[in-house]
Parts: sequence; C-alpha cells; structure tokens
Amino acid sequence: MTGPSRAPRPPAGRPGPTVADLGEDALLAQVFPLLGAGAATLVGPGDDAAVVAAPDARFVVSTDLLVEGRHFRREWSEGEHVGRRAAVQNLADVAAMGARPTSLVVGLVVPSDTPVEWVLGLARGLETACAPLGVGVVGGDLSGGTELVVAVTVHGDLEGRPPVLRSGARSGDVVAHAGVLGRSAAGYAVLAAGRSDDGAPPEVSDAVARYRCPVSPLAAGPAAARAGATAMMDVSDGLLRDAGRLARASAVRVDLDDPASLAPDLDAVMPVAAVLGPGAAPADPLDWVLTGGEDHGLLATFPPGTALPEPFRRIGVVLPAEGDGPRVLVAGRPPEVRSVGWDHFRG
Repeated sequence: MTGPSRAPRPPAGRPGPTVADLGEDALLAQVFPLLGAGAATLVGPGDDAAVVAAPDARFVVSTDLLVEGRHFRREWSEGEHVGRRAAVQNLADVAAMGARPTSLVVGLVVPSDTPVEWVLGLARGLETACAPLGVGVVGGDLSGGTELVVAVTVHGDLEGRPPVLRSGARSGDVVAHAGVLGRSAAGYAVLAAGRSDDGAPPEVSDAVARYRCPVSPLAAGPAAARAGATAMMDVSDGLLRDAGRLARASAVRVDLDDPASLAPDLDAVMPVAAVLGPGAAPADPLDWVLTGGEDHGLLATFPPGTALPEPFRRIGVVLPAEGDGPRVLVAGRPPEVRSVGWDHFRG
C-alpha cells in the first residue's frame, strides 16, 4: 500500500497556525490526504457518508472516547501518539470479537487554539495504525469545543464466523492471554512522576512508549476464533477487572495461575519500579501486571486440549461458579491488590 502524502511540519519551536487560523474546510483538505483507503472502502471521506463493503452481511461495531486530561495529556503525548492509541483501542475491540477490522470513523472536538500540526499528527497516527491492516479511516465529524475529544467508531467483518462473546467460557476451559500486561501502567507512572526515560534502562523507555502507543496483537483475535475460543475480550481496564467481567458474563470463576506464570511481564516492569522508587511505584510491581490497563492484549478461554494459537499463552483455568464468592482467584486465593483495575468514574 502506498503511504499517504504528508503535509510539511512546521520548524521546531514554531507551533504553526491554529485550527481557527485555517478553518474547517482548509483543515479537512489537509487531513484527508493523510488517510489511506482501506481494502473494504467503497466510498471514502468527502461525501455525506462513507460506503464500506460487508461481504459477511453482518458487521461488528464499537465506539471509544478519548478526552484530554482524562485519557491523554498533550504535554505527554503528541498528536501521532493519540491517533495511534485511539485506533488501537478500537481495533482491539473488534479483534476481541474474533473479527477483522475494516474501517474507522472519527469524531474530533478541538478548541480553536489547537495547533493544526497536532490535528495532522493525529491523522498520521491513525493511518500508521490502520494502514498495515488495510483499514480505512472513512469519515467522521469535526467540531469546535472547550476540550479536546477524540471519538472513534470501528467496524469489523466476522468473515462468516460466529462472534466470540464474553459469555461462552465453561468450567475446565483454559484461560489464555495474548500481548503484554502492566507496561502501559508502568509507563504512566513514569510520566506522572515527572521522570524522563532518557538514559534509563530500556524497560523504562519501552513502558513509556507502550503507554503512549499501545501495541495490540490484533491478528490473534481472528486466530483465536478459528481455533475455537469459547470467550474473549480486550484487556483495557486491567487483567483482574476484565477477567471478572468475563467470569460474570459466563457465570463462572477464573483462577489465574501462580504469578510465576506472568514472569515475563513482571520482569519487564521491575526495572521501572526500581527507577521510580517507593511512593511512585506500587509496593509490589505485580500490581501493575494484574491491574494496569490500556495494554490492549486479548484475554480468551479455550476448550481443554486446544493448541493455543500464537501468541496466546496459558495463564489460568475456568472453574464453576461458587455462590457469591469472588469471580477471580490467583492460585486459588482472592488476589491481594489495592484495586482490581481502572474504573472510568472512580479511577
């Protein structure tokens, strides 16, 4: 796929024109060339609506919001970072249904003093995440407002397969995860502490990069569906919280293996905790791994004996429900953590 033409960036130290200087039509005239057409796009941006092919005769749809000051900060993340993050967190929702993403529509609310270059960076970030998958950014809406908000709606194709729901896990199933755990939470802690990753161990830089631009194993979703996954979801709000959601939807319990099974993730965040020191890091970095959100890995359950598709790894087992007891266990016991993960209204 040929890459999009790119508008020139302003010289370093000069913010360039704002969106108010340019106006809506001129801004969109710069944005549209940055967005490539997806493989399923029949009519792209420019008309009153886009047209996207749906050969399965069904489509998967999901929406997410990113609000400045709550989901990102411009002093931490450039427009390209936010564009990539906005795309990935939506693409992961479609992948978690076992579908292949096909298109995005993006709504953008921008204060009038927002630099044009930030908006163009957002478009470049969306395209960076979408182009390798053949996903088109096919339209959306643009409005002025008092805070910067990015709203993304994603569509996906089930390719003839039934959707993989959260509610299909059964006792005896293997619990598996694809992707990483705890990196985004560790990266957030670095930025929140006002620490630079310059000269820090590579694990610190990796954590910051994964907070700014999470990497989701998107191809693993359809692969899990083909392998017979019984339930699946995107891990966006922390392993414990999202495993609990899957367990409740399926009327089962999830028993995660001994934390030693999560050693690769723990090894990756331990150096971050060492750099931050007490106070800025949790007393046990395992908290990041168990409760940190926004890594956008995939949590799935498979019938016993199933050959797990790459890069899924076993992390637990499904147990029958037991009264009003906890839905998620770690090595047979309730987890000992300060919280179970992110809540959009409680933090």
